[in-house]
Amino acid sequence: MKTQPQLCDILSYTPVVSRFGTSGLRALVKDLTDLEVYSLTLGTLRYLEDIGKLQAGAVPRESLQIPIAGDLRPSTPQILRATARAVLDAGYQVDYVGSLPTPALTFYALEQGVMSFMCTGSHIPADRNGQKANRCDGEVLKSDEPGIVAAVEAVRQQEYRRPAAASLFDSKGMLKPEQRPVLPPVNPVAEQGYLERYRRVFPRNGLQGKRILFYEYAAVGRELLPRILAHTGAEVIRVGRSDTFVPIDTEAISPAHLRMLAEIVAEQQALHGRIDAIVSTDGDSDRPLIVGVSESDDPARPALRFFPGDLVGAVVADYLKADAVSVPISTNPGVHEHFMGKGLITTKTRIGSPFVIEAMQEALVQGQQRVVGWEANGGFLVGSELTLNGGMLRALPTRDAILPILAVMHAAAEQGATLSECFDRLPQWYGRADLIDDFPQDTSRKILAYFRPPGEAIQWLEFHSDRILLRDLTEAVVGEWSLSDPEGQAFDRKRQVLEGIFTPARGFGELARINVQDGIRCFFRNGDIAHIRPSGNAPQLRIYAHSRAQARADEIAAMAVAEPAGMLRDLQRFIESDTKG
Repeated sequence: MKTQPQLCDILSYTPVVSRFGTSGLRALVKDLTDLEVYSLTLGTLRYLEDIGKLQAGAVPRESLQIPIAGDLRPSTPQILRATARAVLDAGYQVDYVGSLPTPALTFYALEQGVMSFMCTGSHIPADRNGQKANRCDGEVLKSDEPGIVAAVEAVRQQEYRRPAAASLFDSKGMLKPEQRPVLPPVNPVAEQGYLERYRRVFPRNGLQGKRILFYEYAAVGRELLPRILAHTGAEVIRVGRSDTFVPIDTEAISPAHLRMLAEIVAEQQALHGRIDAIVSTDGDSDRPLIVGVSESDDPARPALRFFPGDLVGAVVADYLKADAVSVPISTNPGVHEHFMGKGLITTKTRIGSPFVIEAMQEALVQGQQRVVGWEANGGFLVGSELTLNGGMLRALPTRDAILPILAVMHAAAEQGATLSECFDRLPQWYGRADLIDDFPQDTSRKILAYFRPPGEAIQWLEFHSDRILLRDLTEAVVGEWSLSDPEGQAFDRKRQVLEGIFTPARGFGELARINVQDGIRCFFRNGDIAHIRPSGNAPQLRIYAHSRAQARADEIAAMAVAEPAGMLRDLQRFIESDTKG
């Protein structure tokens, strides 16, 4: 008897497994077949069922609605359909809330006590996309990832072994036409709930007299966020709408983008009068973009000032009167200096919202009442309910863009200050982030491995003339290596490698210490900081530069990404040569 072919026997392509990045799963669109998305979705559902984090209540399976939403990428509708097919096949109903910011979906799902799926690639280019799942109690944590990966692989193998004739999928890994679901009508409740979250705590006329440009481009929140701003009394002028997806990384806004925004400001000021700020978000509207506009002698050349997300977070935390702050290790050192001056120690985490959330959860366990965190991109997380302006701001432990925009604008208005004056009150540390795209991920992993000391306990290495002090995450000394010891000699050679790249000719002092908590964060004796870290979800190598002068931070970042002989390329050449040798 002839055996029927299985699906895996007829596939006309080589499947590529999606992998977790800093937050969520991302991949090239060509690799996100319906088969792959279906496996991701069904496996995640099964994992969350197993650990009891799919729903907080006891709604019968056939009645439980799983919220899904997506961004404005051209590939997102297809991913939504494959996600919906898996939800239906798991025995649940689809609660389609439309094109909506990631934090709006998350807030709605948390209020409903149910998990959710966001189909988005955030800020990365349009040839990539992804899916981000949330548990019924918040974001998927790093500790969940191994279990999800195993459950997804089990579904994937189950589908591969299914007889091809009985499979949902064709040879290209796409749903057969008769298996493609039609998404239900958009449920508007999620959008309305997100709108109400801010209406409850920000006064109706709090930004009366302010004129704000909202740069729409392809941000998924371009319809909703201007409505929230307008509720506060601001005059909102919407500009720059794009019908094609434009990738803008709000963490590393480029000089070209700032020049483009300056041209828009000049045009709009000629029509409407003085503009106070430009605001926007990244693609899925969970990271803010805030740019201040200052007076200029030349109306055709308005003076713009981009406010980095890590400093935005500090202003927001002050406005919210936070008593516990968690931020990634890449954060501007001025943030730590600012809160230390208030007697508040910031918890430094690895980069990514799951790590910030874990730190916020620990702060709650320790009895803190006003718990917040944020990432260097400005995405702001609220870990506890907060009283604010006579209302109650509900917790939202996921990146959010509109809260920091509203809080910064209100903080400046209440102080009778410009945005620049508001930020000038922070310690004067300046930063610049930049990146090299299409950087080999294997090389990035080798760079991290080369500079990683043995043992998980060692997170800091402090260099002295005769020894290297070893410190843990709290910076407590856990050991030392003499430079006469083999370990000390080996790592001193690695210090020399870094000093051979970050040279005096490039303006750097001696290397004082490095942190390896997430990437390689180098501290130099002249005060400069250079932090090298691969992207968690794309073939990119990033540089986070900090200095006491903006021009110097800009210079470090520019020297790092210069082609073909910048510092990151120097490091790449050394690593590739060393591993060949």
